[in-house]
Amino acid sequence: PAKDEQDTFYINKDILLRTQTSPVQVRVMEKGKLPIRMIAPGRVFRADEVDATHSPSFHQIEGMVIDKNITFADLKGTLQEFVKQLFGADTKVKFRPHHFPFTEDRQIRFRPSYFPFTEPSAEMDVSCFKCGGKGCRFCKGEGWIEILGCGMVHPKVLKMSGIDPNEYQGFAFGLGLERITLLKYEIDDMRMLYENDDRFLKQF
Repeated sequence: PAKDEQDTFYINKDILLRTQTSPVQVRVMEKGKLPIRMIAPGRVFRADEVDATHSPSFHQIEGMVIDKNITFADLKGTLQEFVKQLFGADTKVKFRPHHFPFTEDRQIRFRPSYFPFTEPSAEMDVSCFKCGGKGCRFCKGEGWIEILGCGMVHPKVLKMSGIDPNEYQGFAFGLGLERITLLKYEIDDMRMLYENDDRFLKQF
C-alpha cells in the first residue's frame, strides 16, 4: 500500500508520470547554492477517482525555504500571510486542531499530519464555504477542506542533499492550484475547470 501513492500512471516500464513536484526541490538543493527560496509549479498525475474535488491530472505548486535559523514559526507566518493575501482574511494561526477566525463565515486550522520528507508535518484546512462547516457533499461531510500540506524539511533530507542540518534548516509546502481556485471563486465542482465551457470561463 505504501507504493500505491507513487506508482500510478506508467508510460512504459521505465517512465512514470510524476505524482508531485517535490523532485524539483531536491534538484535545487543538490546544487548547493544557499540560502534557498523557491517555488515549483507544474502538472502532476495521480490515480484519483474523478469527483467534485479530485482529478487524476491537476496542477501543484510547492515552495521551500532553506536558511540559517528557520523555524516552524516562519512556516506558519508565511502561510498565514498567503491565506490573508489570497482570501483577504486577517488570520491568527496556531498549530492545534482548534477553530480560528478566517472570515465572518470561514475558519482555518492546522492539524498534525505525516509526510515522508518533513518532520514535524501539518495540513492546513479551511472550513467548507458551501455548508459553513456543517458537512455536505462538497466537503464529504467533514466540514473542512484541506488546502495544503507543509512541514519542516527533515534533517536526513538536508544531509542527503549535501546540506549540513546543524547549520541550515528549512520548511516546505505544497498545494493544489485547482483546489485553491475552487475556494477563491466558490466553485463547487472542479470538473467545470476542464470542460472548456465558454459561458463558465467568461465569468472570470
